[in-house]
Amino acid sequence: MKKYVLAAAGVVAAAVIAAPAAVGASTETSTAALSVAAAPAKSAAPVQAAPVQAAPAKVTPVRAAVPAADPVRTVREGRRVDAGGGFTVWLTRDGKHWTGPEGYENFRSVVDGNIDRSVPGVSHQSEGNGNGAFHSGLFYGTRKAGRVELTDSEGHKTVANLIALPGRPDWGVWYTHTGPVEGKQGGGFDVALYDRAGRLLAELPGFDFPAGR
Repeated sequence: MKKYVLAAAGVVAAAVIAAPAAVGASTETSTAALSVAAAPAKSAAPVQAAPVQAAPAKVTPVRAAVPAADPVRTVREGRRVDAGGGFTVWLTRDGKHWTGPEGYENFRSVVDGNIDRSVPGVSHQSEGNGNGAFHSGLFYGTRKAGRVELTDSEGHKTVANLIALPGRPDWGVWYTHTGPVEGKQGGGFDVALYDRAGRLLAELPGFDFPAGR
């Protein structure tokens, strides 16, 4: 009987010894769980926005102003200029010279007093036939000639070539060609002289006249 009582007492003692361990283990686990639960949540790292680069301002390059082409060609004194159609023109200090296909030479003075170089003016010489006409003349009284223009009876316009001596004197020569014309000398064209701004300086009504006028 004593053996059974001692044995039972040992079992109870073992249970009592084991119980605190189990309870302690449970307590530690709960404390750990509480510690994890109670730990403050880590705040997420702030997201840095990618830098926005402003588009570069569009810059339009500024082009340097290009001087307008000089409408008057400068030629040396006595230099022969091929005017086309077998005609040749050249200038000397005293006036305009030209030859035609037949080789004869003509001259128009700027110093004989027949033109007034104190005011803008224009002259006209022409030689024509059924194939076409050659027109030429003087422009004078200005150092700012920009254009000489011929207008026929139907309103068709032809712009002439302009030449002058070096130093840009107050006179020069114009020349051009047109198609077949009526009249003995093909002079039925109005001739107008304009400055570089397009302003009319002088005009000469058209009519038939002998070459050399």
